[in-house]
This record gives sequence, C-alpha cells and structure tokens, in this order.
Amino acid sequence: MSQGSPGGWAPLDPTSGPPAPPNPFVHELHLSRLQRVKFCLLGALLAPIRVLLAFIVLFLLWPFAWLQVAGLTEEQLQEPITGWRKTVCHNGVLGLSRLLFFLLGFLRIRVRGQRASRLQAPVLVAAPHSTFFDPIVLLPCDLPKVVSRAENLSVPVIGALLRFNQAILVSRHDPASRRRVVEEVRRRATSGGKWPQVLFFPEGTCSNKKALLKFKPGAFIAGVPVQPVLIRYPNSLHQRLSSPRLKVLWLTASQPCSIVDVEFLPVYQPSPEESRDPTLYANNVQRVMAQALGIPATECEFVGSLPVIVVGRLKVALEPQLWELGKVLRKAGLSPGCVDAGAEPGRSRMISQEEFARQLQLSDPQTVAGAFSYFQQDAKGLVDFRDVALALAALDGGRSLEELTRLAFELFAKEHTEGPGRLLYKDGFSTILHLLLGSPRPAATTLHADLCQAGPSQGLSLCQFQNFSLHDPLYGKLFSTYLRPPHTPRGTSQTPDASSRGSPTALANGTGQVPKQKGD
Repeated sequence: MSQGSPGGWAPLDPTSGPPAPPNPFVHELHLSRLQRVKFCLLGALLAPIRVLLAFIVLFLLWPFAWLQVAGLTEEQLQEPITGWRKTVCHNGVLGLSRLLFFLLGFLRIRVRGQRASRLQAPVLVAAPHSTFFDPIVLLPCDLPKVVSRAENLSVPVIGALLRFNQAILVSRHDPASRRRVVEEVRRRATSGGKWPQVLFFPEGTCSNKKALLKFKPGAFIAGVPVQPVLIRYPNSLHQRLSSPRLKVLWLTASQPCSIVDVEFLPVYQPSPEESRDPTLYANNVQRVMAQALGIPATECEFVGSLPVIVVGRLKVALEPQLWELGKVLRKAGLSPGCVDAGAEPGRSRMISQEEFARQLQLSDPQTVAGAFSYFQQDAKGLVDFRDVALALAALDGGRSLEELTRLAFELFAKEHTEGPGRLLYKDGFSTILHLLLGSPRPAATTLHADLCQAGPSQGLSLCQFQNFSLHDPLYGKLFSTYLRPPHTPRGTSQTPDASSRGSPTALANGTGQVPKQKGD
C-alpha cells in the first residue's frame, strides 16, 4: 500500500492498467462538418415529409386497435383474443406498423436466426435497449405482448395500442401492482402456448450500447425458457446517439436509409437453480447476450432516475452528487477546508438556505441554490448541517479515510439506549452512505440490518463501522475509490470521470480492484 496520500491510499493512476471501461449511461453524438451539412439538407427535404406521413399512419392504427377490444368485458380481456378480431386487427396493425417504420426511413429489417415458437420460449428478452425506435423488434416477433406503465394508457393512440396488445400494465403508484404483474407474467408464460409470447427489455431503460445494463429479474421470474433477441443499428448515427428524442427522430428521418438487424439467439434453457433464482437466471442470460454482442455485461442499473451500480449487497451511485457539489464549490472559488463547519456530534441542527450561504460564505444566489439542492430537505425546506459538515470534510481531502469515517460516526451516532457508548443506527448509517457514496437509502438500510445481525444490538460501534468502511475486502475499496478519486492534472477539476480506471464504472465492469462476491 503506497504512502503517497492521506491514510496510505495512493491516487489511482488513470494512465496505467487496462483501458477505461465504457460508461453505458453517456450518450455521445459526433458529426463531422460534412455530415452536418448533409443532415441539414436532407433534414429540410426528407424529415418533414416522413414525420408527417408517419403520424398519419400512427393515427390510422387507432381504428384497428380499437376494433379488436371494442365491446369486450374486462373478464374477456383476461384471455387471449381469437377469431376474426385476431385475424383482421392483428394483421392490420402489423402491416401499418411496418409502414410507419418504413416511412421513418427503416427500409430494411434484417433478421438472423429463427424465432422460437411460444411453446419453445414463452418469453423473449431484447437488448440492448438504446432508443425509442427499439419497438421495431416487435415486427419480426409477430407483435408479442409487452409490459408497460399503466400511465401510458392515457396517452392518445398509444393507450389504444396497449389495450390492443393486451399489455401487462404496472403502476408506479400502486405497491401491489408489481406483485400482480409477476403473477400475470407467470400465468401467461406457463399457459402451455395458449398466450402469445411476452417481450421484455430487461435493462429497463436506454443505454448507449457500449455495455449491457444489469438485467431486471421480471422476465425470468416464471423460470421458463427464454429466447434472447439482439438489436443492432449498423448506421453510424444510431451507434452514437440515443437521446434526446426529438433529435433522434429528426436525424433518423433525415437519413436516406436506416437499417436494423434483429438476431434471434438459441433458446436459453434454465437450470433448476436458475429456475428457482430469477436474479441468477437474469445475470447468466445477460452474459450470454453481452458475449454475442461483443460488449461488457455490467452491474449498472437505474433506481428511479439515479444510475447506480451493484457492489455486493449495496447499490451506489455511478457518479455521487458529492462530486458535483465539489465542482460547484470549486467553481465558486470556495475551498471546503476553509469552512468552519461547527456541527455538533450526534445532534441535528437544521439550517435554511440563507444560513447555509452565510456559513459557506457564498454570495451568488445561483451557486447557493445549486449547492443547497444537493442535500436532503425536510418539509420546511431545511437541511441538517451535519450533512453539510460531512460533505465538506470529504471534499476537503485533508483527512485520512480513518479520520473521515471517525468524523462520520461522531456526527451521526447516538447514545446507546441499553448501555454505555454510542452506536450508529440505520438512519445515520444510510445518511452517511447516501452522502459519501450516493447510495439509495433503502439499499443502505438493508445492508445495515445485515451488518447488525452479527451483534446483539441494532446499531454499529465505531470499530464495527470502520471495519466495514476501511477493512472490508469489498466495501473498503469502494470507500477509497469514491473518497480518493483518480488523480487529475493540476488546474483541472478533481472530480473523476465516471469511465476512468478505479471509478465506479470500472467497478461495475469488473476492471476495478473490487473483488466480487461468490455468485455475483
């Protein structure tokens, strides 16, 4: 262990070791001057006509979608639709959908491999999910059923298409909704071919196709065979762009021809262990698809709108807000070490935005509002000054990791109710991990409960907390990576890039030094 920095941790050298792993959340678009001129000219001619015609076809889909479910009760819709409704409406929607994508420039859909029957593989899993054009994969799959947010039912035309599809709907606002979705997926997947196949995008959100995000277990809960489906866009523009939506739509419609490759891989037959463990099943299918795509399989995922990685039993932010706060303060010319925090150990002191500005000696209103927003506010818009004190201490860099973790413990530990000494309970523990690692509080609370199982109390002593944060073979390296980020040249921001060696993305892709637990 080098002695080149406080606490014996040397800054990670981004110039050595393996190349930086890809960050699956960074969307880039690089166009040459000639390409810009080309897309401007073609965009002015092709895009308006194509988009207008595509919207006309989109609205023509509505009568077919409406006709299939018109007059049917909710009880009847719990079974697959058959007869003339299925024949007329299904073929009408399939044909118009292909016309819609053709008008947008997708002149060719190249299919490789063979789609399995519903008996061979009741579930299809498609990846990588990189753009809102990815539903084009439904066409060579013969319009399988999908899983969608219940809120989309209120969207004109889209809601009608979801009802036509007999989609499985999940509501963010109903806690029991996810359980019902799981039961419905299992019911359809085990219907013996009665229901059409169900298509999932197991990543759950869009990435830039440089790596596969962690697969969510929903598609694998039934424990039935699945068929992986790969989506590729050979066009150079599609390889580099997946947001924002309006730009994607305009630039795609500006291309003379867009091509999509859909490849059906062999059906994945789960082992008995995988059938019992959806997470293991999802991880193994993710690795198979990543290998076929020639890209890494990562532990990155989203919790709400927060990109996180999974390290052991903990979820941590890909780029914690602490780093962004450091950028804001340095831009304002503030050195965190020069601020007298004055927070009282173990005692909460709530402060307003005005007091926050005075304490940090900030005068610019925009900077104050930006820095203040990084801390959790209560119903009155106040923040706990202990949060501020710990964040400033971590950004200062003048303390060793041992000193910083001791300060964190002293700030948030409380008196032990059943004996002498102070203990760190779940609220303080989750606050520390949220501030320093960007970990979602529920994940930190779950980990705290696991750590406390070894002892008689519901809190951690200073020794236990430092064993976890400094000496644990998995989490100790995580703390050092976040709080002693990769070295950057003098005169530049000291906030690390998410794709540098030793960064959270490196940990997610397995090129960092964090050892993985058995079974991860």
